[in-house]
Amino acid sequence: MRLQSAIFDMDGTLLDSMPIWRDLGTSVLRGLGIEPEPETDEMLKTLSLRHGIAYCKEHYHLPQTEEELIGRVVDRVADFYQHEVQAKPGVDKFLSLLKMEGVWMYVATATDRPLAEAALRHAGIDHYFRGLITVAEVGVGKKESAEIYERAMRRLQSNKKDTVVFEDAFHAIQTAKAAGFRVAAVYDASEEAHQEEIRGLADYYIRSFEEMFETRELE
Repeated sequence: MRLQSAIFDMDGTLLDSMPIWRDLGTSVLRGLGIEPEPETDEMLKTLSLRHGIAYCKEHYHLPQTEEELIGRVVDRVADFYQHEVQAKPGVDKFLSLLKMEGVWMYVATATDRPLAEAALRHAGIDHYFRGLITVAEVGVGKKESAEIYERAMRRLQSNKKDTVVFEDAFHAIQTAKAAGFRVAAVYDASEEAHQEEIRGLADYYIRSFEEMFETRELE
């Protein structure tokens, strides 16, 4: 895998954090006395925190303000990010190798900045990255646009030929590929149903960072 710069998604790619998000939307709605529709979690996983809250407020006619709803979610997630979240096995070794080889790295995440910064710091990998950009800051999600990757690439002073995007989510991989990026798909259980499509679409496939060092499958 030849690269000059790398753009990493955070949840499910660098961090083993998808379980906290998987049932978060439905959990919050049930806490408000509302039984969510079956497809709610699937819908919310492609949205940023703020866009997801806006969707729930409008769709379920919630009386709370968006800020109140965000506060409920943030309180629930913040404790996990600040005290529990861990990097996926082998991530630290992989990032260390890239840094030694002079690869510039950036994080592009749907998680809001304060939570993302706390998560990377607790996982002990924040020092590898030259910066962080969020979907909320860009104003458009990964499902709709590759703008977050484009901006990260510009900040890394790179180009698509020399950049690899690391993602676990099928919709994000589709977006990055359609925009002309090389993509390394990272397996996460939350995307189990899409693994066949992901393997066919991505330029590289990482079942786990630990296995990658054992098999050297990306050479």
